Amino acid sequence: MNETKPWYLSRTIWASVVTVVAGTGGLLGMPVEEVDNQALVETLLQAITAISGLLAIFGRLAADRRIN
Repeated sequence: MNETKPWYLSRTIWASVVTVVAGTGGLLGMPVEEVDNQALVETLLQAITAISGLLAIFGRLAADRRIN
């Protein structure tokens, strides 16, 4: 396991975030039994990937220096 990736593309991180949010929601009385944690993690990862791609494009367009 020598390859690296940003923390926000880690399924483990997002699964943990969903678990914490679902647990907190349950403590606060929100109905969380119907939530499909795996589907929510996949949706979040797809959204994060799309947003990071857009940020990369806009960042490159706004850059004022060339890439060497």
